[in-house]
Amino acid sequence: MPTLSDLVVKHSALDAADLEWMHSLVSDWQLLADLSFADLILWIPGRDGWIAVAQMRPTTGPTVYHDDVVGSVVAKGERPLIETAWNERRICREGDPDWSTGVPVREETIPVRRSLEGDFIAVIQRSTNLSSARTPSRLELTYLQSASDLAQMVSEGRFPFAEAEPMLVRSPRVGDGLLRLDRAGRVTYASPNALSAYRRLGLHADLVGSELGKTTADLCYRDEPINEDLMLVASGKAPRETEVEKGGTVVQLRAIPLIVGGGRIGALVLVRDVTELRRRERELLTKDATIREIHHRVKNNLQTVAALLRLQARRMRMPEGREALEEAVRRVGSIAIVHETLAQMPEELVEFDDIADRVIQMTAEVSVTPAMVRRVGSFGILPAAVATPIAMVLTELLQNAVEHGFAHQTGKVEVLVSRDQDLLEVVVADEGRGLPDDFDLEVSANLGLQIVRTLVVGELSGRLGIAPRPEGGTEVSLSIPVSPA
Repeated sequence: MPTLSDLVVKHSALDAADLEWMHSLVSDWQLLADLSFADLILWIPGRDGWIAVAQMRPTTGPTVYHDDVVGSVVAKGERPLIETAWNERRICREGDPDWSTGVPVREETIPVRRSLEGDFIAVIQRSTNLSSARTPSRLELTYLQSASDLAQMVSEGRFPFAEAEPMLVRSPRVGDGLLRLDRAGRVTYASPNALSAYRRLGLHADLVGSELGKTTADLCYRDEPINEDLMLVASGKAPRETEVEKGGTVVQLRAIPLIVGGGRIGALVLVRDVTELRRRERELLTKDATIREIHHRVKNNLQTVAALLRLQARRMRMPEGREALEEAVRRVGSIAIVHETLAQMPEELVEFDDIADRVIQMTAEVSVTPAMVRRVGSFGILPAAVATPIAMVLTELLQNAVEHGFAHQTGKVEVLVSRDQDLLEVVVADEGRGLPDDFDLEVSANLGLQIVRTLVVGELSGRLGIAPRPEGGTEVSLSIPVSPA
């Protein structure tokens, strides 16, 4: 399905500011659809007619359009209500219900203006399924009146709010709870869900008729300084969001000032009880902190082990034993690098390029053979279960290339990396003396290669290949399946 940006660029001459306004409108027009109990379709004038660039279905009532209409083109003249709203710059509600689909549908159109001083850029078609029409309750009447006010704001260029602060990740919806305020900030209507949320905060009196800002502050911050942000939201004076907490209950508030005809007539305040959500978030934060602390301690313990091995190596008189202990120090060090990175990450995912570069630097520093090692390509983000064995594999391959490939002569080693979502391809290529004529990976006595084979084939379910390079040297290739991060 084409995106809103694609359709606007392809079919119209609207500029970047117009497109940005439409994105802001579409990001928040679920509110209008739910209050209207209606489907919304955004039409823009194009070279070939009217083009549907966005669509929204209500969560509070039955839909009219079961199929997507985004991308549809209607010739000019075929939709008189759209033409009237566009030409006369007003909301059109004329006409009897449309029965062409077998279901009675009331059609309305709302011209969309970009800001108070801007041009009209589109038309919203609002289609209401009347098949389940009945005598509306007070809640439904409040919804419809609020939808009418919001539609008027859209036609005047007052909604969406141009200067609004960024909303929270999950803003309250109409069904979560709704309060209607008058100009003075007093509650004229409270939905059952909104009233329940305030009951959990400790409200025992009737919410209707009370001044919401003062009532909320008295409930949650009686003995504390008044929260100015809370007062702005709870009084409906600013399009913002905030949260209030009392006795373990957390309630999220979002204010939508209603400004019609140049004057503020009141506000809508959406209310959502987020107590359980915040409790789970706190539990996750605690678990993440615990896991990071564990990684930090594991890293410290590994560094202690490496220090002990290094101390033992210095006292070892046999060259073979000293060399074996120094190799063990490098292996422990590569694992410690992974845990050090995990201790700083919020999740069990690591940016492996940093680890690879540190392994490369460690190899160059501890090797007695001068060599230039460089990485080409990116490993990307890897899960911890994959990062640790790959760090060990990289350590072993680089150590083999530097120490056994060059025989105390300078040389160059390249780590070539490519990744296609779920497959990681790594090639470690050196320009050293190459492999022995009788080399066989299956029976090789080299401990490092045995570790590499065990980790790549056995633990990571990957493929390992070692072959001589045509231009001289050795090339080790790895193919390792990884889950997309």
